[in-house]
Amino acid sequence: METPKKVRWMQDILPDAHKYHTFLKKVFRHELRKNWFKRITTPVLEYKELFEWAIWTGTDIVDKEMFNLKDKKWRNLVLKPESTAPILRSYIENDMQSEPQPVFLYYVEPHFRYDRPQKGRYRQFFQIGWEIIWESDPILDAQLIYIWYTILNKIWLKDDFKIKINSIWTLKDREKYIYALKDFYENKKNLLSEDWLRKLELNPLRLLDTKVEDEIILAWEAPKIKNFLKKDSKNHYEKVKEYLDLLWVPYEEDHKLVRWLDYYCHTVWEFVDNSWRSQDAFGWGWRYDILSKKIWYKDEIPAVWFAFGMERLAEALISKNIKLRNKDKIDLYFIQLWDEAKKVVLPLVLEARERGINTQVSLWTPSLKAQMKKANRLNASYVVIVWIMEAHSWLYQVKNMIEWTQEEVKKEELIDYIISKIWEDSLNFYCPARDLLIS
Repeated sequence: METPKKVRWMQDILPDAHKYHTFLKKVFRHELRKNWFKRITTPVLEYKELFEWAIWTGTDIVDKEMFNLKDKKWRNLVLKPESTAPILRSYIENDMQSEPQPVFLYYVEPHFRYDRPQKGRYRQFFQIGWEIIWESDPILDAQLIYIWYTILNKIWLKDDFKIKINSIWTLKDREKYIYALKDFYENKKNLLSEDWLRKLELNPLRLLDTKVEDEIILAWEAPKIKNFLKKDSKNHYEKVKEYLDLLWVPYEEDHKLVRWLDYYCHTVWEFVDNSWRSQDAFGWGWRYDILSKKIWYKDEIPAVWFAFGMERLAEALISKNIKLRNKDKIDLYFIQLWDEAKKVVLPLVLEARERGINTQVSLWTPSLKAQMKKANRLNASYVVIVWIMEAHSWLYQVKNMIEWTQEEVKKEELIDYIISKIWEDSLNFYCPARDLLIS
């Protein structure tokens, strides 16, 4: 029998990668809190009909990409493929309409799609996203783009991305454009693949969203959405651009940038890297003002959404050789030999940690050589060696692992000695209970 392995195209996020995930979560959480977003978490399992209503049967997400399962009562459930529909479901179900509007929410969530794996893309993936619900003002579209723009600049990705924007106005207004799009492709069917012909029949907007060179050329020649904008949609789009100009946010208009689900409306945008890969988006966003009606709520609830893929952004930082500060760096490492030394070392370890020193200890009893080798592998700055004799004399050997020097230090002076040797900002006094609880 073979040793168990992870499910194909899932991922183990190992400690080195988690440093970047944690960093990104902290950066975005800080920025979002400044802008009055509050965190929400929806279940990993949702009823399948939520996405069938929201996204519609006939789309790849519903027909091909969801992980479907049944509970013991044979109800159809799915591992959630995205969070917008669940968050709006939660907003309605938990009566968030009674709170001051709009509601600012963000999430850090795993999602699941059974799609074709690609570089930086897995069947379980993590997103950080934020939603502003019950407000249609275009200034919020611009605000979300601005927040993201400033964050990427702060995390050393300046000039490594560009912002694309477009308008897809409303479902009702799109009919004339879709007719023009079908007419444009009608006499070019001989150039279209079988997949493209299917898209032409089911949802012609998807023909614009392609990474195939020949198809891109055709898409550039296709009718431009902006030439079909009606008054309200045109005003909304122009206002978004006006606010972005006011905030000095650079952007490119791209008429091929579309989203093909019915509930998307008005502004759509993407942050893309400069790789020219088929999957080049860091993040994407749009309005979804009619999603509430599609999940059978009585009123339209205007809302806007933005999210980025954690894996792809972490990959971008790693590829640029961005080094993060290692908060797990070990300043003090205790080596002990035999039980009497353990009784001396354990209280010292706990005291050192209370004093803010990042401390580790080997509480088992192999040879001194084996323990020193481990201290080296952990890159410990200082090593304290306690044998039986040191345990009785209270005089310890302290090795400076950087300068390869050694001193004898009295037990009662040891902690202060280490603090004097390491940088003050290396001390770790973070305590959530002290910092966050109200006394």
